[in-house]
Amino acid sequence: MTTGLIICLLLLFLLLTLTFAFVAWYFLPRRFSGEQSVANAYDRWTQDQLLERLWGEHIHLGYYGKPTKRRDFRQAKADFVRALAHWGGLDKLPPGSRILDVGCGIGGSSRLLASLYGFEVVGVSISPAQVERARQLTPAKLSCSFAVMDALNLKFDASEFDAVWTVECAPHIANKQGFADELMRVLKPGGLLVAADWNQRDHSVTPFSGLESWVLEQLRVQWAHPAFSSINSFSENLNATGALDHPAQTGNWSIETLPSWIASITEGIKRPGAVLSLGPNAFIKACREIPTLLLMHWAFSNGLMQFGLFKAERRRR
Repeated sequence: MTTGLIICLLLLFLLLTLTFAFVAWYFLPRRFSGEQSVANAYDRWTQDQLLERLWGEHIHLGYYGKPTKRRDFRQAKADFVRALAHWGGLDKLPPGSRILDVGCGIGGSSRLLASLYGFEVVGVSISPAQVERARQLTPAKLSCSFAVMDALNLKFDASEFDAVWTVECAPHIANKQGFADELMRVLKPGGLLVAADWNQRDHSVTPFSGLESWVLEQLRVQWAHPAFSSINSFSENLNATGALDHPAQTGNWSIETLPSWIASITEGIKRPGAVLSLGPNAFIKACREIPTLLLMHWAFSNGLMQFGLFKAERRRR
């Protein structure tokens, strides 16, 4: 078999794979159909190890500064945790403070918060597979524990935590007000909430075009998102909890996190063995995610989506 023929066969295989992946992406979306659909999606993503092999222990965007600077994707994810902890004031809490990480993934942020600041961290996820993997990855010396839990029904007493940390969790939750209520309920008086999430533009200010509405629909149905809040609407949810003396503060890191979307794709090019070693199904699945990642990049680049930050302090009395 000649080299030219081998190259042609490889290109044909790649074309067929990409075509199959696109067809699966468009015609077999992963729609939100309740909390169990989110748990099932993350169980599959965890058990096949694809995200962990490509992105490491942090299943969230990275921080690249403003203006953005080129850096390793995995390092940018760790930098994100440090930057958000500083923005939210968590880095000023004393060692031993008790922190709840809602939507903890496989525990990357929980472990880093515990190791950097000496916190006692409890991470919760609706995915049993994520919690099991988080426990496997956590050294015994770290003060981290993990539990399977619904963010709308946290099995903790009121006023139990010094701070609540949640990153890229709210898009998977239909009841945004219920989510805000639970986050504030478990905080001690004077406790801090620090949150970061994908948010859509406030459509009451600038209505969505037909193209934008289609893009938002794809971003919802491909990754089991029932709805996106705007930065304004979720800050209103926090204010409506009745637990704050002062309105929630917000920020926008759309620029600082933007390179993450393309980096999510190029990690597969930089680490082809991480995908190929998991077999052909993992390769097809990786290709299947590319359209959504590109749509996310377009949406955040054009202001349709915004990376919102939120911080609030529960009233002290």
